[in-house]
Amino acid sequence: MQPLIFSLVIYISSIKTFKINTNMNSHNYNTIKCMRTIKRYFLCIMLVFFIACQSDDDSPPPPPQDSINGFWLVADKGYILEFTDGKDVAYNINSIGCSVLEGDFTSEDFLGVEFNLVGPDELVGSSELLIADIKLTRLPNQNEFCLPGQISETEDPKVNFDHFWHIFNDYYAFFELRDVDWAQYHSLREQVTSENFYDIIEDLLLLFEDGHVGIYDEANGIGIGSESQSLLERLNSNLSGEYVISDGDSYSRAYDQKIEMIIKYLGGDFEIDQSENIAWGTITDDIGYVNIFGMAGYGSGINDELATLNTVLDKMMNDLKNSEVSKLVLDIRFNGGGLDVVAVDIASRFMDQQRIAFSKKARLGDGFTELTTISVEPKGDFQFTGDIVLLTSPLTASAAEIFTLCLKDAPYVTIAGENTNGGFSDILSHILPNGAELSLSNEVYSDAQGVVYEAIGVGPAEENRAPLFSNEDFMEEKDSGIDRAVKLLSN
Repeated sequence: MQPLIFSLVIYISSIKTFKINTNMNSHNYNTIKCMRTIKRYFLCIMLVFFIACQSDDDSPPPPPQDSINGFWLVADKGYILEFTDGKDVAYNINSIGCSVLEGDFTSEDFLGVEFNLVGPDELVGSSELLIADIKLTRLPNQNEFCLPGQISETEDPKVNFDHFWHIFNDYYAFFELRDVDWAQYHSLREQVTSENFYDIIEDLLLLFEDGHVGIYDEANGIGIGSESQSLLERLNSNLSGEYVISDGDSYSRAYDQKIEMIIKYLGGDFEIDQSENIAWGTITDDIGYVNIFGMAGYGSGINDELATLNTVLDKMMNDLKNSEVSKLVLDIRFNGGGLDVVAVDIASRFMDQQRIAFSKKARLGDGFTELTTISVEPKGDFQFTGDIVLLTSPLTASAAEIFTLCLKDAPYVTIAGENTNGGFSDILSHILPNGAELSLSNEVYSDAQGVVYEAIGVGPAEENRAPLFSNEDFMEEKDSGIDRAVKLLSN
């Protein structure tokens, strides 16, 4: 099994259960929080599937229609929520079976979502941390696969492979785009054993080269990401010899050198928020600099995430205003994502007017859900709308790419650097019968013009390309991305 370089790709991996901290350097730049917990929970509240529920003459009477108790689904996610007067249970289902996703969940498990009845068979889940409300539909009875005694809980490798294959077959949104003929791999079931199960799974996951695809089996210490090798190739495209990134340690060295160089451009003088997610300063008297390292993890908990974020943004924007800089470098080259709503909130501080930011839809059977369109508008006492260069890289992923969509059409914004990662979808998490957590992409994001950048990423014009890592930069102790940004802003 190939080594998984989690220090590189964990922010776009499938596992959303823990926070990963990356030490930056002695200049107080440590811990870019990758907030896998946040991203998992963002998915976990967007629930359920299209399998019809069969009635049973012996089943208990349905709950009162003015009660939330009962079974609820959203058809595009393969989740069922069972509300009772005791513990509430979340299930994930596919076309052949059911597993327990959360055996006793609370609102906090789902980003503080509040569920409210809007009709006898309609439920809406709302949270300030969600970009849009979640709509759930009441089921008259539990799905037949999730009845007591039917829930899949086994180590049997063939059963687990069946669930793995069908989860992707039912929900994955990009088979054609990623050039994966999924049907041909169903027959691998006959070759699966306990000894080779994860080797076969890894081979299949690597087909996608999708940073939101992966599997994590905590009990067996196994984590497999789909994009490990392809991301490494992109990062190494301008590196050779001693500078090549081959593992977590070599990445950390490259990362630390890059951060130290950025600090030199700032003259060693910068501000950084308490969560160490945003740093800002000035490059010249006329050019400001903001580095946004993450789109989550600003608050101490889900209840104060946006309040804390906007307190930080108020301070940062006030400092930019007082510095009297007229131009700005916005650096998201190390930003692995987080929450869409955080990305939109930050983008609002750089808006001159309301603009359509992006639209998204989710796979639903053989088609898609209705399109949801999100706009971003100016927010706060001061918005910076002078000339901006937005620096991006292959590490710019997920919600950081949403931030890019928010800004890219503003006439005063120019993108420089490299194409973003190309992984936009929220991560859909499912649990296999053996307890392993599987993640995949089931949503299609598009920009205001309807263009889909999945697998491609949003990138600069050819003349504005500058690699994140290069031999030249390391040998000459410079940052060609910042150099390009300064040149653009100085013209």
